Amino acid sequence: MKRCHFVLPFMALAVLSISSCGSGPSSSSSDQTNQASLERLELRVNQLEQKLSSTTPANEELDKNVPAGPLQSLTLRLGTNDDRLRLYWADGQSSDLICSKEGKGVWACG
Repeated sequence: MKRCHFVLPFMALAVLSISSCGSGPSSSSSDQTNQASLERLELRVNQLEQKLSSTTPANEELDKNVPAGPLQSLTLRLGTNDDRLRLYWADGQSSDLICSKEGKGVWACG
C-alpha cells in the first residue's frame, strides 16, 4: 500500500503535464499578434524614410561649384606665385584650391 502513495503524486504530475501541453495559444491569435507587429514595423520604417528624405538636401541645394562625380586626378603646385591643388573631375571639369604654407613641410589647401 505504501507503494501506491509514492506513485500517485507522480501520476498526477504526469497527467497535469500532458493536459497543459494542449492549452497553448491558438494559431489565429498568434497570427493576429504577428500581423500587428508587422504593421507596427512597417509604420516605423515609413516614418524613418520620411524623416530621412526631409533631412537630405535636394539637388538644387547642393553647391554648384563642386562637380558631381568621381575625381580623375590631382595636381599640386607649390613654390610658385599661385600655389594650388587642382582637382580634375571625371566629367572634364577642374577645381582649384589655394594652398598656403603652415609650417616646415606643412601645407594647407582649401
